[in-house]
Amino acid sequence: MNGDPSTPYSRDLGDELRQVRERYTTFRSRKIARMLGWDPGKVSNIEHGKVRATEIDIVHYLGRCGRNQAFVEDFLKRYRSAFDHYFVQVPTNLRTMALAESTADKITSYDMVTIPGLLQSEEYARTLYEARGVLTSDLIEAAVRFRMERQAIMRRHDRPDCVFYVHENALRLKVGSDELMEDQLMRLLFHTHVIRIVPAVSGPAGVHMANYVLWEYEKRGSVAYTHSDIAKVFVQDDVGVKRCKSIFARLDALALSEEQSRTMVADLASRSREDLNGRRLHLA
Repeated sequence: MNGDPSTPYSRDLGDELRQVRERYTTFRSRKIARMLGWDPGKVSNIEHGKVRATEIDIVHYLGRCGRNQAFVEDFLKRYRSAFDHYFVQVPTNLRTMALAESTADKITSYDMVTIPGLLQSEEYARTLYEARGVLTSDLIEAAVRFRMERQAIMRRHDRPDCVFYVHENALRLKVGSDELMEDQLMRLLFHTHVIRIVPAVSGPAGVHMANYVLWEYEKRGSVAYTHSDIAKVFVQDDVGVKRCKSIFARLDALALSEEQSRTMVADLASRSREDLNGRRLHLA
């Protein structure tokens, strides 16, 4: 764990405390530390989720920030699970995942059914949400906007090293029109990441019943993550993380090389273009 016991949720809630302080007071961290009789390092560690604050500490901190009893009780209820190594959230809570993702030094993922969210075009994402019918129209727009905002990490100068294992089924699943699919497949070829296609001929060995993500950090423990329409699951337990790494090790042995993968994607994009042109000729 590299000496850092923090979890994605503890860092999320620590950052929430910082935001509360900055929004509702004019106090800098050193000032609130003096008011509470704390060492400034204690405020920093709590706001970065590095140490578990006592409930009394949380009550005093939020009290200094002018938060009422209802707010404090709600925060304490959430904070009690902040350092759990297995943690489950409702699917509509996106903040913890986004924060964990944006601070990772390396991201490795596996997707069986669809293109990874960090690589989706806006139209692909919107069409996918609409076709699945899980969200209302207003929530779809919010989800698409959030997904596009997440992709900013791919354009940073200090972007994480990314390896995306994508099953061939995800490439062949048609989402929307031929034009949309051609555009989406071409997007996969022009990004600063590694894409590895798990071919259909790998059979059951290349099929896993969930999507997996591994976030790795230079100065803190790795986190395994998976999600569905009913839950988001964060795992920082050593056994769980080791199992996730073993899955990616097996995928590495099964997947096409990066060059072979890009060739397959380019070939499928070309077929989409040919299908589109053929249909246009037929209509003419």
